Amino acid sequence: MKLKFLILNILLLAGLGLQAQVKFEATVSKKKLGVNERLRVDFEMNQDGDNFRPPSFNGFTVVGGPNQAVSNRWINGNRTYSKTYSYYLQPNSTGKKTIKQGEITIDGKVYKTTPIDITITSAVDKPKDGDNSELIASDNLHLVAEVSNASPYLNEGITVLYKLYVSPRIGVSNWREMDSPKYTDFWSQNIQMKGLRAEDGEYKGEPYKYVVLKKAVLYPQKTGELELEPLTLSVAVDVPSDRRDIFGGRIYKTVNKTVAAGTRTIDVKPLPAGKPAGFTGAVGSFSFNVNTDKKKLDASESLEVEIEVKGNGNLNLFELPQLEVPASLEKYAPERKENVVTNLNGKQGSIIDSYTIVATQKGKYPIKSINFSYFDPKTETYKSLASEEIIIDVEKGPAPASGNAIAGNNKQAVALPSEQFRFIKLDTNLKPLHQQAFFRSWTFWGSLFLPFVAIPLFIFFGKRKEAIAADETGNRLKKANKLARKYLSEAKKKIGDHHAFYESLERAMHNYLKAKLHIQTAEMSKERILEVLQERNVSEETSTAFIDVLKSCEFARYTPASNSAQQEDYEKGASVISKLDKDL
Repeated sequence: MKLKFLILNILLLAGLGLQAQVKFEATVSKKKLGVNERLRVDFEMNQDGDNFRPPSFNGFTVVGGPNQAVSNRWINGNRTYSKTYSYYLQPNSTGKKTIKQGEITIDGKVYKTTPIDITITSAVDKPKDGDNSELIASDNLHLVAEVSNASPYLNEGITVLYKLYVSPRIGVSNWREMDSPKYTDFWSQNIQMKGLRAEDGEYKGEPYKYVVLKKAVLYPQKTGELELEPLTLSVAVDVPSDRRDIFGGRIYKTVNKTVAAGTRTIDVKPLPAGKPAGFTGAVGSFSFNVNTDKKKLDASESLEVEIEVKGNGNLNLFELPQLEVPASLEKYAPERKENVVTNLNGKQGSIIDSYTIVATQKGKYPIKSINFSYFDPKTETYKSLASEEIIIDVEKGPAPASGNAIAGNNKQAVALPSEQFRFIKLDTNLKPLHQQAFFRSWTFWGSLFLPFVAIPLFIFFGKRKEAIAADETGNRLKKANKLARKYLSEAKKKIGDHHAFYESLERAMHNYLKAKLHIQTAEMSKERILEVLQERNVSEETSTAFIDVLKSCEFARYTPASNSAQQEDYEKGASVISKLDKDL
């Protein structure tokens, strides 16, 4: 009996000893990853401790964390406790790296984790970063450029729609345009957006909401493979976190995500051979008319002849055929009339060349048929249209010298009324000019004494210029102030307009870095900016001030700011650009 109780006591003490054993471990989401992926590191303990000290994370940049999670549960009277510190790391280069030991103090005793070796490979096609908030945003937010026709003919209109697809798993609170697409080698026109409306759609077979942010109509002006540069947005994305509120609901946090539509390649085909005579590059579907406001008139009277092309295509991107008239009809340069609208179907409407014709002699004069040719991309054929011949009947006026009833294109002598030039005066009323001697004139005395007056002025301004050139501090300050005004001029104009001011201020700071340090838009993270400034030996105070201005811009998107606060932020931006330019 005593032996039985002794065994039970030993087992009980052993169980208590196991339960009281401290556990402090480091785990990673993966031990091999690409340089463009992110690593999650968790430091987990089964008892609460003090003075947690993470490792230095050499070879990595901390892009998230520390995030703290605590779990305290009772199951059948047994307590289970867990506390975790989480970090998200971005590798700086490829190769073998080590997550060194983390430390924690529990009940006065220091515990350390075991070092973990990590292998960093070259970039992978599809990076996976565990449950990182930025990865969640990347997987559920997509900007797509939809092109109506990726292989059009030269001068055939195409449309581009930029759609932002958003998964129901996340939310979007705001966005701003960072880089606008440049349509090199295209005639382009943006379609005005009257309002943004969310619509139901699919992205790769999954249900999504999408918003059309931008529309453009393009007409390629050269053949071959042409690239459409991407549209880039900075989007404030609301993603679910690991935390929950007191009612058990998921708590969301906002992360800023940069998305781009990607470069699209348009393969432009040349127009087929066999172009008809007089073809001037019209591509689309058109009708053609030649109209006149009258066909009977007297000599010296005028009439209007209109050459009109109407339809859908590259209107105002080609020339209309010219009007030819007999020599006895005086033709003036045409007046162009355009009634063209641009929508998602391309250019629609009409263009008209209106000619003023003046008759000078009696007779009947033919305006010959005019041909207009265009290429129809739907049927992939050339089409030609011709107008009817128009006879102009001049009833009253001087008769032509030849006496022909029908006048041709041959040149004829024009008989003009004797009063044709009655407005020209034949008598002159000229007055002689009295010449004044140059000697002893005001011009003479001024030319004589001007050099004596100019020499002291040249000496004075020369010394002044030398003094300014010797003032290095003043010149540097002027240069820095001029540089700050150059980049911040747009922001200063928008003080009072809360959102526009902070967008302009942030854009000015980014543009300064682009121009000065050649940092690309994709590298505009605060960590990367700090790293580059440190490499260029910029003082820590100036680097911190620059980042503080960027943080003020981001924070101001979601909170109102007074005009005085905007003025203060503007002065901070001007000051930090001046200091940064001095350090660089």
